[in-house]
Amino acid sequence: MTSLLLTGVAELTSHDPEHGHAPLPDAAVVVESGRVAWTGSARSAPAADASYDVGGRAVVPGFVDSHSHLVFAGDRAQEFAARMTGTPYSAGGIRTTVAATRAATDEQLTANVARLVDEMRRQGTTTVEVKSGYGLSVRDEARSLAVARQFTEETTFLGAHVVPEGTTPEEYVDLVTGPMLEACAPHARWVDVFCERGAFDVDQTRAVLAAGAVAGLRGRLHANQLGPGPGVQLACELGLVAVDHCTYLDDSDVAALADTGTVATLLPGVEFSTRSPYPDARRLLDAGVRVALASDCNPGSCYTSSMPLCVALAVREMGMSPVEAVRAATLGGAEALDRDDVGHLRVGARADLVVLEAPSAIHLAYRPGVPLVREVYVGGRRV
Repeated sequence: MTSLLLTGVAELTSHDPEHGHAPLPDAAVVVESGRVAWTGSARSAPAADASYDVGGRAVVPGFVDSHSHLVFAGDRAQEFAARMTGTPYSAGGIRTTVAATRAATDEQLTANVARLVDEMRRQGTTTVEVKSGYGLSVRDEARSLAVARQFTEETTFLGAHVVPEGTTPEEYVDLVTGPMLEACAPHARWVDVFCERGAFDVDQTRAVLAAGAVAGLRGRLHANQLGPGPGVQLACELGLVAVDHCTYLDDSDVAALADTGTVATLLPGVEFSTRSPYPDARRLLDAGVRVALASDCNPGSCYTSSMPLCVALAVREMGMSPVEAVRAATLGGAEALDRDDVGHLRVGARADLVVLEAPSAIHLAYRPGVPLVREVYVGGRRV
């Protein structure tokens, strides 16, 4: 294997404590065998078998999108249009997507995921988590996860998304924790529950997570999106790696997140797309909470695949600095997936990196909506 030296890096975001966590100016990176072999000041760069001058551009880790719902069919554009003219979001439209997804073929679902993953990749996302949740039957949840597994190892069983028509919550939880879990567990790494009014209460959520743990799946949660609730406290009590949305938090929720280290994954694209209040990221960061940003790409509440948009929204609407937002979209996402090999460019990391058409990562928020991703490398290879 040959080594590659990237030179001409105007600013390197590596999240390396040796560089003080701040972006490093006038930097270089050496990649070897798909991993980061060295980072530092350009004047100290070692020799390599080949070199490439990025021309005074910034380099950041590949974005880690730790929350998405890519396995679906159809869209809900009319629902979006209605929200923009005053209809509030209530999560009821999920059932519309369930009907379309059940009617789609495996080939149609696979093609749609491939399209969205490619769309994400071109915007700098190199690691993505993908949930089920639009099947809500044993067959359709299992095939959704089998489709997702073709594209990522970070797959999540979200059978407990909403209760489908024609059954009771009690009957459906029995199905989710029994035959559905048995069929889905071989295709999943995680189990997730929508712990929210109109979806699953805390006891039902606890039952699904417990059954998932027995099947070898690690837990995560949708919680406190539509209003205050017990989900964040439950996630902290159970020591879950991450809890997602976290829009409505009280002081005890924030304290619990800080004390336990559970990552608060914030999804600003949802608030943008639903005209809902944004989470208070500044409050969380000042309390010492670990924060991630993710897209929540789905056809209903947030049909964007753009992590750069999420960075810009986090800075403009949620009180984050540009450096904090980029960290949350890279290293924060990796922490939410309990990964130490992605989301940073320290020595030994997988060489997933993005060259920006800009001299600084600040431009991701400074120039919202502009396609600033010039080149994407996955495992040291340009894609």
